Amino acid sequence: MLIDFDGMDPKDAYHILTQTVIPRPVAWVLTENPDGDFNLAPFSFFTPITSNPPLLMISVGKKPTDGVSKDTRVNIEARKHFVVHIAPSELAAAVTESSRTLAQGESELKNLDLQLEDFEGSGLPRLRDCHVAFACELYEIQEIGAAPQSLIFGKVNRVWVSDQAAGYDDKNRLSINGAAIDPLGRLGGSEYVTFGEVLKVPRPS
Repeated sequence: MLIDFDGMDPKDAYHILTQTVIPRPVAWVLTENPDGDFNLAPFSFFTPITSNPPLLMISVGKKPTDGVSKDTRVNIEARKHFVVHIAPSELAAAVTESSRTLAQGESELKNLDLQLEDFEGSGLPRLRDCHVAFACELYEIQEIGAAPQSLIFGKVNRVWVSDQAAGYDDKNRLSINGAAIDPLGRLGGSEYVTFGEVLKVPRPS
């Protein structure tokens, strides 16, 4: 099947892209609302892009109900800091619930049984049950496309990794156990994929 994107409705293009660019990592982003409460939202248009400086990028659209900017972008632009979590598979239902469209400034955490922990060196807390959390500060926001989408670039200042997932190899190098992180991968529609078989293929010398 050949699919031509020329002239395609953006909703149809989104539907196809999200079912074929798979699996996608999910950034579960915690930001601070104006009243000091917290916003929590998932984004699967997300990736690391550079290591010098260390940058993550999330692509944030508009609210589907009224077309205004989502709280994640508003909060990051106003307060300059945010925390990106990698959620484990056991929190798939909570990740999905946090995608619900709420009134501006309303916290998703009020509907979720999630605990916050102090995040040393960060102005924000982290979610206790995630094995990875990145403390980020705003580097840049770019708008792209007709909607437009907000490309939010965050500079990673520090990373927290749980003791279950972090250790050292026989050469005393930091080694992260992907299976222990048990990350959710996003597919299309309402589907996720969980961590499966690990294939180790040595790079060519």
